[in-house]
Amino acid sequence: MPDLLWTPQPDAIGQSEIARFAGSLPSATGVDWQNDYTKLWRFSVDQPEEFWSHFWDWHGILGSKGEIVLRDPDQMTGGQFFPDGMLNYAENMLIRADERPAVIAHREEGGRQVLSRAELKEKVLALAGWMKGEGIGPGDRVAAYTPNTPEAIITMLAAASIGAIFSSCSSDFGLGGVRDRFGQIEPVLLMAAEGYRYNGKEIDRRDIIASLTREIPSIRSVLIVPFLDDAPDLSAVPNVTMFDDALTATPADRFEPMPFNHPLYIMYSSGTTGAPKCITHGAGGTLIQHLKEHRLHCNTRAGDVVFYFTTCGWMMWNWLVSALAVEAAVVLYEGNPFYPGPERLWQMAAAEKINLFGTSAKYIDATRKSGYLPAQEVNLDELRVICSTGSPLTTDGFDFVYASIQPNVQLASISGGTDLISCFVLGCPVLPVYAGEIQARGLGMAVDVWDGDGKPLIGEQGELVCTKPFPSMPIGFWGDADGSKYRGAYFEHFPGIWRHGDWATLTERGGIIIHGRSDATLNPGGVRIGTAEIYRQVEAFDEILEALVIGQTIEQDGAQDVRVVLFVRMAEGAVLTDELTARIRAAVRQGATPRHVPSCILEVADIPRTRSGKITELAVRDVVEGRPVKNTEALSNPEALEYFRNRPELNQP
Repeated sequence: MPDLLWTPQPDAIGQSEIARFAGSLPSATGVDWQNDYTKLWRFSVDQPEEFWSHFWDWHGILGSKGEIVLRDPDQMTGGQFFPDGMLNYAENMLIRADERPAVIAHREEGGRQVLSRAELKEKVLALAGWMKGEGIGPGDRVAAYTPNTPEAIITMLAAASIGAIFSSCSSDFGLGGVRDRFGQIEPVLLMAAEGYRYNGKEIDRRDIIASLTREIPSIRSVLIVPFLDDAPDLSAVPNVTMFDDALTATPADRFEPMPFNHPLYIMYSSGTTGAPKCITHGAGGTLIQHLKEHRLHCNTRAGDVVFYFTTCGWMMWNWLVSALAVEAAVVLYEGNPFYPGPERLWQMAAAEKINLFGTSAKYIDATRKSGYLPAQEVNLDELRVICSTGSPLTTDGFDFVYASIQPNVQLASISGGTDLISCFVLGCPVLPVYAGEIQARGLGMAVDVWDGDGKPLIGEQGELVCTKPFPSMPIGFWGDADGSKYRGAYFEHFPGIWRHGDWATLTERGGIIIHGRSDATLNPGGVRIGTAEIYRQVEAFDEILEALVIGQTIEQDGAQDVRVVLFVRMAEGAVLTDELTARIRAAVRQGATPRHVPSCILEVADIPRTRSGKITELAVRDVVEGRPVKNTEALSNPEALEYFRNRPELNQP
């Protein structure tokens, strides 16, 4: 039984958004709430038409539902929510455009900018008018190569207001990574900043912008946001309009109604195993799913202040922006979260009175290892929810949050992904928090854990699956005319069932433990084990900054087997001694099982990661076993792969 770390107070449960929603359900639904989340979840997956239709009405989504709530409910690849519905995503984001703050933007060098809801709407409609003047309309692609700024939000909402499709990459992507993504979707407009800052350094991107305009012939217009210089030299870039100049155009006079499943976003897979997949998400599915998560799972209300540390290349940016539809203020941060030190984001959280603070598990662990204790340094009394994602949060991470950040917070470890632009499993304000465990399966998400034969498991490790349609399923992959790539990505392992690729356990309490990616699970002696159990033990050592574990194929007694290999990046001044190696092995043996114990423990200077910060076990495994890495442009630090290549220790039995 894991440690119980937090229990919601009875009065807080009764006043929660999820209790208000459950109490509003008609008696005909048969839901006897009584603060029982499991009953509500079961209703939401057994009666999806009633659940999603009522949620639409309860929130007050602007638009029309149409006559059909769910077409083909028994077919995941054919199921479609609100097929006759009409709405506009941007209109729902910009309701009640008054003087309350909508966007609060911080930069690492100390800049702060605030836009009210009225100012945001005014700028969105002005830019939409300019886009129309450029001949941009429904279905056209608008690509943004940008830091995390208010202009990125304005551009996205302007595109959505006229039915254009928005797609973004963060400014730290190199030319190849941006071209691999935007080149597939053929945008007509490129919005970009001429550079960005990170860790006190200025990085110029004008050469890349000019190259993109030459190499992607569909680009007709370039919209530039000055970031480093108020008047940058853009003579090498054709068809440039400065962002502020575009805002002087005659504003659009309305938000164009679009079908519920009209494309809103094109997102990208990490691309570490080939060209990035262009995952296309619909406006209505994104909207209703994000509203459900913000209101029911995060308990976000009008007037709240919501922050997620993210770039414009990660789906959590899209998720964050949707908090505008709840009438919350969204906080942006652009730059290094540890610049000038680990206090940076926590001081911002205190100053802005942030209610929801979102970040990655790696950031929480890095804060812990830095020695900085937020609870002793800043006032975080307004902080109600901390969200963590990107990788499984260790039990040490859970403990650190409650001991050293905020003892009264709901810690919501969440997991889902770009594939669904939302979460399968996440927090719940009316349930307790147990160390190392995600609180609940999402409402309306028929999530289960199956063995290899497709049989449900409880208390045992297996494949995370979803067995019924949900609104934010992709409407397809861009350029995948017959849908074969889309079906192959999710529905072939278990025919007709979404297999997500996470190795997980569904606990008897209804919580979820994620053990790592199922394609990165280890198979020593033919037994599948997840990598997260090893990381939980190893990353508890202060001497180790971070770790990466793979399964290496070896010859053993004339047959193939897999051995566990652990790579560690050491903290400053720490040394990987024989004594430390022995302690690591003992901790893994005691905290996991003897099968988890690494056969080899090797030090590396750096660990490769994707641009959203996730370590890349598969790329390292390919390097170790002599296979080419198909797309190093997907990595933020591809040079780190060289630390794993041709290691003599890995050629020994």
